[in-house]
Amino acid sequence: MPKLGMAPIRRQQLIDATIAAIGESGFSNITVSRISQVAGVSAGIIHHYFGGKNELLEAAMRSLLRDLHAQTLAHLAGLHDSESRVRAIIDANFTPSQFSPQAVTAWLAFWSQAPYVPALRRLQRVNAARLQSNLLVELRRLLPDPEAKRTAAWVSALIDGLSLRSALAGGTLDGEAARALVHAQLDCILSRSTDSH
Repeated sequence: MPKLGMAPIRRQQLIDATIAAIGESGFSNITVSRISQVAGVSAGIIHHYFGGKNELLEAAMRSLLRDLHAQTLAHLAGLHDSESRVRAIIDANFTPSQFSPQAVTAWLAFWSQAPYVPALRRLQRVNAARLQSNLLVELRRLLPDPEAKRTAAWVSALIDGLSLRSALAGGTLDGEAARALVHAQLDCILSRSTDSH
């Protein structure tokens, strides 16, 4: 009989093993057996907690999204001016837990499966809408509305694009370099806007 309170710990262990296995071999090449080896448990434990690989992928995506939300809140804490808050939202997307080679490979797996798996598609839409909304709230205080909308879309796409590029390049683009690229683009947009007013 499992110890009381073990279920959340075991579930997180299996989620972490899934992200590690995806980072090592890619989603299409991993099996429940391989995930169980990485986690150091039997395949039966995975089936007990999740049912299979697709359920594990959804749980892993939810875990990364929870971490991203927590990182965003932590980066925003105590900041009141809109430009600092936009930059904090950007920074949250490039923390080690979100931009490690394993994490970006897991994100790539999510994106590749989202068009075909309704639960993942729903999570991806929620994540994209949250990022867009968070950016837009602050950018509307800095830029005229049409420009704020364009900038929020541009920054969101740049964040996703840099994650994709990092995953495809085997994690050779680090979070600091990616973050600096997004900040540089934001600097250009904000300075153009200031010059035109």
